[in-house]
Amino acid sequence: MTEQPDPVTIVIAGGGSAGWMTAAALGRFLETGYRIRLIESEEIGTVGVGESTIPQIRLFNEALGLDEDAFVRATQATFKLGIEFDGWSRPGERYMHAFGAVGRDVGLIAFQHYWLRARQLGLAKGLDAYALNELAARGHKMHRGQPLGGAAIPDMPYAFQFDAGLYAAWLRRFAELRGVQRTEGKVVEVIRDGESGDVAALLLQSGEQVAGDIFIDCTGFRGLLIEQTLASGFEDWSHWLPCDRALAVPSASDGALTPYTRARALAAGWQWRIPLQHRVGNGHVYCSEYLSDDEATALLLANLEGAPLADPRPLRFTAGRRKRAWKRNVIAIGLSSGFLEPLESTSIHMIQSAISRLLKLLPGRHVAAADRDEYNRQTDFEIERIRDFLILHYAANQRDEPFWRARRAMTLPETLERKIALFAANGNIVREHEELFTEVGWLQVLVGQGIIPHGYHPLADQIAPAELGEYMETIELLYAREAGRMPSHAEFIARHCAAPR
Repeated sequence: MTEQPDPVTIVIAGGGSAGWMTAAALGRFLETGYRIRLIESEEIGTVGVGESTIPQIRLFNEALGLDEDAFVRATQATFKLGIEFDGWSRPGERYMHAFGAVGRDVGLIAFQHYWLRARQLGLAKGLDAYALNELAARGHKMHRGQPLGGAAIPDMPYAFQFDAGLYAAWLRRFAELRGVQRTEGKVVEVIRDGESGDVAALLLQSGEQVAGDIFIDCTGFRGLLIEQTLASGFEDWSHWLPCDRALAVPSASDGALTPYTRARALAAGWQWRIPLQHRVGNGHVYCSEYLSDDEATALLLANLEGAPLADPRPLRFTAGRRKRAWKRNVIAIGLSSGFLEPLESTSIHMIQSAISRLLKLLPGRHVAAADRDEYNRQTDFEIERIRDFLILHYAANQRDEPFWRARRAMTLPETLERKIALFAANGNIVREHEELFTEVGWLQVLVGQGIIPHGYHPLADQIAPAELGEYMETIELLYAREAGRMPSHAEFIARHCAAPR
């Protein structure tokens, strides 16, 4: 008989969302030839942010074979149709970055060109009138599956708002059932190979050495393997995204299960509101240069819509990325690879996309430099484009506080400057390669932040004004009628996936 080679051992350092999402995916897809171990210490808490997601999370759950209603019940989740931005352009103004289509494209050009022409002619309402997800969200409605009104209605994509700790615990059970071995222990030393310089093993406080071929760093901001051991380097983006602190606090539910996340602009940052079935997640992201910790705490607590259920938990961070997310035989996933504030709910998604890249470029016992370089190139492209999208929310504002005036005055990344200039000229938006946010996402935020193009595509002039007005009115009526037929968000959850009280 041919002797089978020893399995390739992948060691995941750290639990939380990043560690257990990685473990669950590897346990699901690497059934033979690999051994998966996860090391975590209950003494070391997890950050626990990332309670709000974007629709791609459904692809991850479906790939694992998870039942959606069971997932919603297990994580006390609610459904999410978009993100409301309150006061970001100026106080008192709101807009929504809703998932899904806005309007309907006709022929060769996108909907926004017809909308821009109709707007100039006085024939169009705001973008919200032509976005099914926003109409449903504002009405606290929810529906999944085939549209109720027939083929003329677009699908309504959705995401989830959930308890990140419960999600990690659920994935832990999933992973362990598929052979992932969890070891409780605190890493006290990272042992490197004397010849190659690769990480060879993790020494635990108990004295046990956990050896491996590939190591996944899910140790959070500290980056125990990727930074403290391998000195990957960090690229600081705080000159563009200067918020460096956050306070997180749960509050009692006020009964309003809104199917969207809210981001409310404040004097030196913003506050999130994420409604779950059993509570509401709240947080205040702020810049310590403009606001003290005590002032930030008082502001957060004053703005809660229900009684706080705990003391606010402080977090400190610097926006930016590791210069190399994969160095030697260590791959950083989650906060260890970099941090962008959760303004557009991308934290969980960046874990998910890193896992996808890892599986596509999966190393064996030995790492190929070409695979590592491609992983880093894709990682850099993704986080840079997400960074630009977040900066847009800050840079295009008409608020009058010192923090916001400074954001208007900052020099933007060249990639973002080009995107804004292209749209401001004639309403064009180009999505490059596989960047995360779609043309429709950019459209809603650009317009919502007050950037209205000077012109539009000349093909939009080929429709007579009367026909253009009828076209806009038809879309509005169809989408309003569809949203009106949907059950309430609370009723939908009660019918399909309410968590046990």
